[in-house]
Amino acid sequence: MQFDELKLDERILKAIGEHSFSSLTKCQESVLPHTLSGKDVMVQSKTGSGKTLCYLLTIFQKYVMAGGKEKALVIAPTRELAVQIENDAKSFSKYIDGYSVGCFYGGVGYQRQNKELDSALVVGTPGRLLDFRKSGKLDFSAFDIIVLDEADRMFDMGFYPDIQEVFRYSVNSKERQTMLFSATLSVKVQNLAWQYMNEPMEIHVEPEEITVKNIVQELFHVSKEEKFPLLLSLLHKTNPSSAIIFTNTKEKTVEVSDRLALNGYKSKYLMGDMEQKKRLRTLEELKKGEITILVATDVAARGLQIDDLELVVNYDIPEDFENYVHRIGRTARAGKSGKAITLACEEYIYGLEAIEDYIQMKIPVLWADECGLEPVEDKSKDYRPPRRYSKRDDRIRKAPLSAAVRPSGRKDRERRVPQRKDKKYRKEYKKSLPKEEKKLTLPEGKDLKKVRLSSIPVQKEEKGFFSFIRRLFSKEK
Repeated sequence: MQFDELKLDERILKAIGEHSFSSLTKCQESVLPHTLSGKDVMVQSKTGSGKTLCYLLTIFQKYVMAGGKEKALVIAPTRELAVQIENDAKSFSKYIDGYSVGCFYGGVGYQRQNKELDSALVVGTPGRLLDFRKSGKLDFSAFDIIVLDEADRMFDMGFYPDIQEVFRYSVNSKERQTMLFSATLSVKVQNLAWQYMNEPMEIHVEPEEITVKNIVQELFHVSKEEKFPLLLSLLHKTNPSSAIIFTNTKEKTVEVSDRLALNGYKSKYLMGDMEQKKRLRTLEELKKGEITILVATDVAARGLQIDDLELVVNYDIPEDFENYVHRIGRTARAGKSGKAITLACEEYIYGLEAIEDYIQMKIPVLWADECGLEPVEDKSKDYRPPRRYSKRDDRIRKAPLSAAVRPSGRKDRERRVPQRKDKKYRKEYKKSLPKEEKKLTLPEGKDLKKVRLSSIPVQKEEKGFFSFIRRLFSKEK
């Protein structure tokens, strides 16, 4: 089926033509005829099936037909996905006069986002959207269309109560159009649809096909010590123009990225603790080709759309078997081919069986010596990860000198004890300080047991109680 058969506005078709899209994907062919007619839909679709265009084209067409009076809300689970939807919406609506798109997510200031609250299309994460509602700046009842993208992911992240609150403050389900898209239609997803949607059509697009057919999957069994040298050999052989390497921990993400950079690769990392500006800048550098390799945690497994991504490497086998599908789904998008390589070490091998049961296939196993992989010199052999502070180190390091510490009363003013309410902590801190040895100066030839107090020379004139005691016991009997 072709896009021009949908009787879309010419301005929308012009933008679609610039993206070299002519025929609809199976998901779009199954969903668009129903959504364009105004029906609610509940769609189960795999990643990379073109579901974003399903609701965007519906939103644009209804906006044009209503003379610019339709407002739509798209809710996404992560900041990365929200930004991606914003970019797609701006790209496909650029020929619609006066159409505006606003994106709302946490990690940035409210001042810039306040100016976009009146946009025709509002895209955002649940937490930030509810913040604007509580402040009285965003009215959910003003939206004629509400879309939930990656609904199952939102519920996994604990946003189920937030989504319910959004619907409670919106108009009646019969007065709006609601679209729900999810990789799996769980019980929570179905309950939400039945409660807040108007007789939604349930559409399954190839639900049995969990993985993408065009992805070449390979598995290497390797020890933890040999994992990084094998990665270098694989990158040397495949020489990808763009790749994403997934790890299970933030520390390993930083380590792999740093070691790749030491070996001459243009590499950066992406994880949840990064500032939003830095995250967006890193993604933009990957899309523009300024960096070749992105090392990421599972925070980037969903909602990340990069055209022509050649390679995905599971440096660590994911602990959640569903994350394997979301990881490798970053490549082979829109029917293109791609490759996914998994490195199975002794630490995470236990997750392999669950993954193969889920995808209903055995991942082909390859061996380095049989694949003609050449050993590559590792220039990061002496790499040492940044020192990690313990909680106690962190408390000492962050204690402000002016208010949290005071001189200990000794002559060495550098020894200061943090003054905290926690007496146990102060006591432990004092014990950790090196103890001073008190040395007693004795006359030559005198033994410590036989020396008399009167024979110890007085170095300075003493006054008060101690002087009295000395004089009292200074007379020899």
